Amino acid sequence: MSPAPSGLVLSVATAVAAGLMGCYAVMRRMTLAADALSHVALPGIGVALLLGVHPLAGALVALLFGAAFVWVLEQRTRIPTETVIGVVFSTALALGALLTTSEHLMDALFGTSGGLTRWELGAGLVGSVAVIAFALGARDQLIVSLVSPDIALTSGINVRRLDLFYLIAFAVTVALGLRYLGVLLMGSLLIIPAATARRLGRGLTSMFAVSVGVALISTLVGTYVAGALGQETGPCIIVTAASCFLISAAWRGQA
Repeated sequence: MSPAPSGLVLSVATAVAAGLMGCYAVMRRMTLAADALSHVALPGIGVALLLGVHPLAGALVALLFGAAFVWVLEQRTRIPTETVIGVVFSTALALGALLTTSEHLMDALFGTSGGLTRWELGAGLVGSVAVIAFALGARDQLIVSLVSPDIALTSGINVRRLDLFYLIAFAVTVALGLRYLGVLLMGSLLIIPAATARRLGRGLTSMFAVSVGVALISTLVGTYVAGALGQETGPCIIVTAASCFLISAAWRGQA
């Protein structure tokens, strides 16, 4: 089933944020870690339901805590971010399954359709704008720190603080898409458009543009198909995104 108009507005804003943040994740080689990080939302949803709190609020708190935990562990152990996330937060999926009742488990894993409250819409739009502003405003600093942390330090960039802000923005982006994509699918909206853009883009700016474009097309087409077929939007959006990637792979293979 397709979301209400307010939900579509938020899903479009989320697609833009995911398209931008996904590019950084691909460049940081966090493609698998991005999916694993989204799993940490599940225990937060389970705890929120037990306490009678809004499940998305619990998911956001868990994701922010997870981002901070990854940052601290990475700084103290110097273990690569993707390794820390992959080891620690894959366990979160199992913990979340234990804490979340079967009644809510499928919605948490794959998302659900439905209208949004004013609070959900307002908070989601504010979060989307904040993530987009960070992704564009800190672009140069993020790229320099990716290419060479030493050069970034000599240029006056606080790499540790920048890494923390990146992980927080990434966590917020994951939280934005949980309503319609769920814990298992949100990571795909971050990675698939960016992976497609990496194949088609001829520079950083074009990579951002293609990634956002694919995320938007996937969201709009997937939402339409879901409404036409009477299906949930999340799987339809991700299947559309995967189709874009396969088409780009075939096109580049012939070029």
